[in-house]
Amino acid sequence: MSYTKRRLRLRTLILVLCTLTVMLMTATSYYANNRVQRQLLISNSLEANRVYAAKLAAITETFLSNALKQLAYSTQVQGRQLSDVGALQAETERVLQQSNAFNSTFLVDAQGRMLAVSPTSLQHLVGTLVTSPGAQEALRERRPLMSTPFLSPANNLMVVLSQPIHDAAGNYLGFMGGSLYLREHNFLSNLLAGHYYQDGSYLYVVDRNRRLLYHPDTRRIGTLMDSNTLIDQLPTQGNGTQRLINSRGVEVLAGFATVPSTGWGVVAQQPLRATMEPLQHLLLSVIYSSAPLALLGFLLLWWLTLIIVRPLWQLADGAHNLDRVETSEHLHRVHAWYFEVAELKRALLFVPNLLQERAGRLNRDTQTDPLTGLLNRHGLAFNLSLLKAEGRDFCAIALDADHFKRINDEHGHKVGDTVLRRLAELMRPMCREGDVLCRTGGGEFLMVLPDTSLAMAAEVAERLRRTVQDTVIEPVGAITVSLGVAHWAAHVQQPPNDALTAAKRELQRAKQDGRNQVRCAPPSP
Repeated sequence: MSYTKRRLRLRTLILVLCTLTVMLMTATSYYANNRVQRQLLISNSLEANRVYAAKLAAITETFLSNALKQLAYSTQVQGRQLSDVGALQAETERVLQQSNAFNSTFLVDAQGRMLAVSPTSLQHLVGTLVTSPGAQEALRERRPLMSTPFLSPANNLMVVLSQPIHDAAGNYLGFMGGSLYLREHNFLSNLLAGHYYQDGSYLYVVDRNRRLLYHPDTRRIGTLMDSNTLIDQLPTQGNGTQRLINSRGVEVLAGFATVPSTGWGVVAQQPLRATMEPLQHLLLSVIYSSAPLALLGFLLLWWLTLIIVRPLWQLADGAHNLDRVETSEHLHRVHAWYFEVAELKRALLFVPNLLQERAGRLNRDTQTDPLTGLLNRHGLAFNLSLLKAEGRDFCAIALDADHFKRINDEHGHKVGDTVLRRLAELMRPMCREGDVLCRTGGGEFLMVLPDTSLAMAAEVAERLRRTVQDTVIEPVGAITVSLGVAHWAAHVQQPPNDALTAAKRELQRAKQDGRNQVRCAPPSP
């Protein structure tokens, strides 16, 4: 009787020890994998928000620049008809109606008297002296200008864009101005308001004086930001990322960028909880899928502990060292001479593979280039393998920005990044759904067009070349690209990379022949 009791105690002890060991090492693997993937998601989200904020800052800069150009054209007309009140009123109405860039437009003479204003609801201001800070700043500076945000007498938070008017002799006659009411609907507010998500992500805009110029909660527009380490970085860093607690006590992942001409800061932020939610779902899925295997292992250990002491301890030792590289080899050498031990051995070998499989799903999210949003080399290789497996022909277009190093040297890498993002934007409309766009490094890009003939691909390349040549990218101006085109046919039994190599070879030939041109490789036999 005592012997039986001793056997039961030993079996229970071994079972508990082995079970706890397996659970501990599995939990450690879960924890380590979760920490790595958590940091990866946070880093990617921070960078995505930074790129997003930089994109919106660039769009805002373009909008403000175009608005000033509209006013500049109008000043050329106004300078010739300053004495014609009817013509002045018609011109302010034309500028207001030709786009939704402004909430009001007006013309002021050199003495600060309002000569014309639109819309008609503001006609009572004609003939009065302007006293707003924005108008006074325009009269004082006498140059193209965007004013500091200010409150109007009607309690409108606004900025004034202005262009000076000169006569043929260069004498200052006044200025043409357009106002943006930051608390009302206009092109700028509509642009920014379109970027609000159900997961709590949103963006806001703040000026140099920490005043909110845009916020999803319109009641906060015009208020001053409290002490905020992210806002403190805007004047010196220009763009970047930060993890912080927002005004509502929510931990967020924020990316920020500045509008160069105004110093406004654009901040895009996403709740950390929303970022981590997919990882939590994945972790629960792994736990649920692993639970049946753990239960089966427990039952097998309970039944066979007495007669499998030695192999069981070998497996327990392997479970204790599950995080070591050589453990898999040791587990393979365990003498599993009966079915139950073989199943437990298989389960222990399966856990790391299961974690690696789940980790691979998250790693696929890293197949994109964070700067341009296009695929990187990993994404390219994956898509090429799919095309080869499906036996689909494709054409490859290799392109490179001409003199890109000179752009970086003369304007800085920040401007170079802007050029690369703009090139990516110009490439997207040229492609169909299913085409593959990627950035391979520096100023080099690749386009993979499935089921496309060499002639069609050459036409796409030429159209892209002309589009880039005709597009002005501030502050660089117009740039050019050189392109090489090659075709890959599935029946030739050659690696798809041969087509990429041929396209890059034609790209180099285009550069050697003078750049800004397209060269095609001979068609596949």
